[in-house]
Amino acid sequence: MLMNAVEKAMMNNPVRAALQRRFEMPLLMEMGGRMQGGRALEVGCGRGVGTELILEMSGAGRVDAFDLDPDMVARASQRLRGHGERVRLSVGDVERIEAEDGAYDAVFDFGIVHHVPDWRSALREINRVLKPGGRFYVEEVLAKFILDPLWRRVLVHPLHDRFDHDGFRDGLKQTGFQVVASRQMWGQFAWFVADKTSRRDTPEPIDVTATGAVS
Repeated sequence: MLMNAVEKAMMNNPVRAALQRRFEMPLLMEMGGRMQGGRALEVGCGRGVGTELILEMSGAGRVDAFDLDPDMVARASQRLRGHGERVRLSVGDVERIEAEDGAYDAVFDFGIVHHVPDWRSALREINRVLKPGGRFYVEEVLAKFILDPLWRRVLVHPLHDRFDHDGFRDGLKQTGFQVVASRQMWGQFAWFVADKTSRRDTPEPIDVTATGAVS
């Protein structure tokens, strides 16, 4: 689902970029650690801020990124033109990722999956393109925010079957991920790091941080 004009403006401003740089990306690196080179994918790249941070802060050797909105991909292309062959951008859909099975060492989601009506299908597709043991870094918006009457007036999101923290964690497990760590804030936003397991019946890890709040 494409963002409406209000949300697009919210995503294309210096405050959002500063939040990603100073809070979200450092938190995900603290939770899940840096990559040791390799190939990363960002789903829903927007204007390229997240892709830029993945290149600068994650340790990835190269990053592929896509967005459903061609205008956002054009903006990202301008922003990232100096990174040369380390970046590949395209128009794409998280439910139908144009990549072979096991193509990526890591996938990054900066608030995209909650836009997908069948969000579990997006998780299955992300799992498919990760290598066994590959890592999924997630920042997501939860049902409490999406269903709030104020935000429903100004933003457009799918409203059926939205997830809370535990629901997203369960969705990860059901689609072949093992949750390594998680955090949530105000019951409205959550961050996860999860690894693709080689089997879907892998026992739940004992070190999951399921309800830790970020202050």
